[in-house]
Amino acid sequence: MLEVSLDLFLLLLAAGFFAGFVDAIAGGGGLITVPILMLSGASPVTALATNKIQAIFGAATAAHAYSKGGHVDLRAQVKPALIAFAASVAGALLVSVLPVAWIRLVLPVLLIGIAVFFATKKGLGDQDRHSRLSPVVFAATMVPLCGLYDGLLGPGAGSFYMLAFVSMAGYGILKATAHTKLLNLASNVGALLAFAFVATPWWVTGLAMGVAQIAGARAGAALAQKQGAKLIKPLLIFTSVALALRLIWDMI
Repeated sequence: MLEVSLDLFLLLLAAGFFAGFVDAIAGGGGLITVPILMLSGASPVTALATNKIQAIFGAATAAHAYSKGGHVDLRAQVKPALIAFAASVAGALLVSVLPVAWIRLVLPVLLIGIAVFFATKKGLGDQDRHSRLSPVVFAATMVPLCGLYDGLLGPGAGSFYMLAFVSMAGYGILKATAHTKLLNLASNVGALLAFAFVATPWWVTGLAMGVAQIAGARAGAALAQKQGAKLIKPLLIFTSVALALRLIWDMI
């Protein structure tokens, strides 16, 4: 049985498709789906939980598409993905302990900082650069930090994964986007697992939106692989700023 009326259901399917398209390219799909879920009558917690359901489909589809295109070896990412999963579960369980309100205040500044970094940093393209961290150190530091945040709050997690891969692993923008998807998938699954115990997701709506996400993610990943940094970079800047402004608006 649908949790919403038919007209709202169709609107949410469209939002799922668009979110999958944007998220496959630059992340930030939750910027589209969470507000629409709340406008459809979902409580904030239900909206976040339902968003995780549908986001899993989009992230999985994008990860497969980038792997098929030769931009990422998913088998080599299994261990970092498990770390992201565990960190996300821990983040969701620590919501009542960590200073979430303080993090929400700082988050818009961080997101705008990400936008400024990608807008002003010279030499950012699809070519790899010098790595500042070894793969082992990266997996032990950057991955759990991003996964913890994804479970704790969630908005902008893809942007933080992306920034880590570009600035610390030295990846080109297309390669960084490809490597973000499996980790984002793992942390989404971890957060959903925790949410399932403390929230009541809209399962039917979330699964239906997930199908729409698959279609959107396929289209977005295909376009990103054709256009590379010249598409991903401006869209990442736009989504980071838009998410920051949305968070500031919610605080007013």
